[in-house]
Formats: sequence, structure tokens, C-alpha cells
Amino acid sequence: MQMCVGTASRASVLFCFIPPLRVGQSVGDGAAIKSRRSPSFAGLRPASAATSRVKRANRKVDTGHELLLRQALWRRGMRYRKHVSMLPGRPDLVFPGARVIVFCDGDFWHGRDWTARRERLAGGTNASYWLAKIGRNIQRDVETTRLLEDQGWLVLRLWETDVMRDPDAAAGKIGVIVRERLARTTPQGHGQT
Repeated sequence: MQMCVGTASRASVLFCFIPPLRVGQSVGDGAAIKSRRSPSFAGLRPASAATSRVKRANRKVDTGHELLLRQALWRRGMRYRKHVSMLPGRPDLVFPGARVIVFCDGDFWHGRDWTARRERLAGGTNASYWLAKIGRNIQRDVETTRLLEDQGWLVLRLWETDVMRDPDAAAGKIGVIVRERLARTTPQGHGQT
């Protein structure tokens, strides 16, 4: 079960706090993910040359939705660090003073609406690879969130389509959370964003 912060409509949820899975617990595909490694491409071929080009063009950092969110935060006077490699998961945005971390998760790669997506992928090309790949990504997200929370960070995960739909709303909600956390940790009038 996910606890989400945002509007009541599941389609417009902005933040999801995913509780950690226990060893051997299922990610929702009926079988626990045992391997910590990503699945292998060995023996698989792309569905088509066009599919191969599209997948290769996916960016790891500075994705469209991440750039929109960063621009909206910057306009609000929010300052952050990007892609901090010393933290687990190399978060997209870090607000060190407030100890808030933001991940901008792509809908496909991080398994948004996983039940429906899993059914669609099961009937497609290289189904076993994609099911294992995305299932492992979901598991890694849970593990990363737990590690960061154990270190005292508040982890916010935003879905790509929610940011694309309204980057200003996402930035506003992040701003409220960051300011509230700063107000609790810094003397009155000395907080920074």
C-alpha cells in the first residue's frame, strides 16, 4: 500500500511515500525479487530498430519533467543541489538544510500503475525482461527510500505525468514541505531554501 500526498484523485497524485518491502516480500508480480542486479539483455533482441532508438534516447538525468520542475522551483526562489552522487540513489534534487530529497520518477521505468502496465507488458516483446527490469526498479526505489529515511531524509517521489501536467503545483507542494522542515530545524528567521 502506498501513502500518497496530493489530491484525492489517484490520477493526479503528486507524492508517493512507498513503505519498504521486507526480504522475500512481493513487489506485486506474484514472486519476490531475489536478485539485486538488473536483468540481462543476453539472448534478447529489440522489438524493432525504432524501439531500440527510442529506448537509447532515454536520459538518466535532466529529463523533460525534471527540467520543468527545477525551473518552477527556481522561479519560487527554491535552491537545491542536483544529482548528489554521495547519497543512495543519486537523487534528482536535494534540499540539504531541510533534509528533503526529490526523485522525478518516469512512469514507465518506475512502474506507475504497475498492475495494468504489467498486464500490457506480459503480452509484448521480451516480456520476461521488461517485467523483471521494471519490477527490480520498483524494488530498488523502495530500498533507496528506506536507506535515505534511515539517514533522516524525507523522500518525495513525483511521477513524470504529474509534473508535466502542472510543474508549478508540484513545486508549490515541495516548497511548503521544505519550508515547514526548515522552520522546525532552524531558529526563527534564519531558514534558507
